[in-house]
Amino acid sequence: MVPPYDEDFQRALEAAKLEAMAEFAAGAGHEINNPLTVISGRAQLLLREETDPERRHALALISAQAMRVYEMIADMMLFARPPKPERQTIELIGWLDALVADLSDRAAAQETSLSRVGEDGPLRLEVDPAQLSVALRAMCQNALESLGHGGRIELDAATDGSQVKIRVRDDGPGIRPEERRHLFDPFYSARQAGRGLGLGLSKAWRIVTNHGGRIDVSETAGRGAEFTIGLPQSATHRPTP
Repeated sequence: MVPPYDEDFQRALEAAKLEAMAEFAAGAGHEINNPLTVISGRAQLLLREETDPERRHALALISAQAMRVYEMIADMMLFARPPKPERQTIELIGWLDALVADLSDRAAAQETSLSRVGEDGPLRLEVDPAQLSVALRAMCQNALESLGHGGRIELDAATDGSQVKIRVRDDGPGIRPEERRHLFDPFYSARQAGRGLGLGLSKAWRIVTNHGGRIDVSETAGRGAEFTIGLPQSATHRPTP
């Protein structure tokens, strides 16, 4: 019999909870899309015929906000029903270097050091690079928002048997105990309202599990947090529990 607080049992319970949330997100996204299509289409139709500047501005605002809702629903659907990964072999170290370079302006704007550390490779990984980019960008964005200003974020990658481990660590305030159980919940954010639907880490979890992997979270020495993605190095391997 599995003890109630056994780690594997808790992981299975968490996965079941997230799957239930994914079903809700898929249904809600479909239902919201229908009236949203009518609102957006009618606003664009009226905008084409409108000549009054103030009414044109109001209709353009309606259209822009409808597009914002579309983008939120797209995020929900990526969590709820992500496309099947289109795997290809990438050289992960160089790929991570390019990702860090792409995010460097965002980090520099808040004076945060963002770097890739560790071995220089080469390290081959069979993965959907577009989906992995979404997951890692979400994790880096989470770290940047956690730091707010200054601080350090490091990415590294290494092989561990038939798996590849990718780590994102920061020296921010860490994760409060009450936040830890909700980290990958969609629609949850420990930050103030108005910061989106809290789907960033949920999308990362969905993408990684869809690749047959897992995400582990731990505190770093002293302060900060470390997220570790474990992925099978190729589609023919699966991570060991």
